[in-house]
Amino acid sequence: MTATFRKISDEKDLRGKKVPLRLDLNVPIENGAVRDDFRIRRSLPTLRMLRERGAKTIVISHIESGPDASLAAIASYISKSVEINAFVPDRNAAQAAVDAMDDGDIIMLENLRRDPGEKDNDPAFAAGLARLADCYVNDAFAVSHREHASIVSVPKLLPSFAGPLFAEEIEQLSKAFNPPHPFLFIIGGAKFDTKLPLIERFLSIADRVFVGGALANDIYKDKGYEVGVSVVSKNPVDLSAIEKNPKLLVPADAVAVGPSGKAMKSADQVSADEKILDSGPQAARDLSNILKTAKFVVWNGPLGEYEKGFVQGTEDLAKAIAESGAASIIGGGDTIAVVAKMGILEKFTFASTGGGAMIEFLAKGTLPGIEALKFAH
Repeated sequence: MTATFRKISDEKDLRGKKVPLRLDLNVPIENGAVRDDFRIRRSLPTLRMLRERGAKTIVISHIESGPDASLAAIASYISKSVEINAFVPDRNAAQAAVDAMDDGDIIMLENLRRDPGEKDNDPAFAAGLARLADCYVNDAFAVSHREHASIVSVPKLLPSFAGPLFAEEIEQLSKAFNPPHPFLFIIGGAKFDTKLPLIERFLSIADRVFVGGALANDIYKDKGYEVGVSVVSKNPVDLSAIEKNPKLLVPADAVAVGPSGKAMKSADQVSADEKILDSGPQAARDLSNILKTAKFVVWNGPLGEYEKGFVQGTEDLAKAIAESGAASIIGGGDTIAVVAKMGILEKFTFASTGGGAMIEFLAKGTLPGIEALKFAH
């Protein structure tokens, strides 16, 4: 897929240009401390590049941990690596802060989502952001599936560009549309209604599509298996077309928990009072065998409820992919968290910052944020 937007890295003269840089800094914070800095670390090269080229960088971003959530702790965290010259907690003071900037300075505005105009895609809110600047850069691929003001409206008001990380995400993920074979596509997590188009698309592209996590429970149910009190989609989903596809693979066994405790079960032997919480060892062996010949792997979503400690299936898969020698793309916050905790993140060819954005891009080939840049000034 060839990008049809301009890249900020190709611009010849950025010195003195006022640049609102949309980043995705929506990372978990506990007791005032950053718990997972993956997205922050991926944003640092862009900040350094704009500073070195003399731009006046105005970082705009959001955090979701509540209506009063602040980016102050994240500004402090970034400053350990790239100095943030000023954090602006009151957006009414933004113009004065921008006017005081020197070439190469970086300032950060407070959480965009403190103003309802961001999520409502309010034109007046977008215009207020645009008035601060000379050109706009989107380097927030992970939130570019949202039709929010800073993603889709500001680009229409200014000369606009893709940032380096944004462009890299699209370049790497687009490899899944014309991949080397054998190609294994793996999708986990929940929310079948949002992921069904993705599965349908890749059943026509990949050699095998492995569906795990809570998604597999819907397929078990469609096959007539007992799924007990396992998580399934609230709204009925018609799986008849994919369930019969010979390329589709689900875990052959599962870790089920019930009144009698935890047990390894064949997928068709779960009891009515049990809950499926992870894939089992046979599923791990099946995936390992497929990975012995795979040349390309895309994986998004865990195979179990890792936040409750059911991580074995996901960790076994991560290890098998890392050791396979196949080109590999992984994404999704839970997936990245597990792999990073294992200390093997660098063994994957590309780790996407996107969860929902990665899924939507792979399903549709575009995102609202991409379309906004295509038709911007």
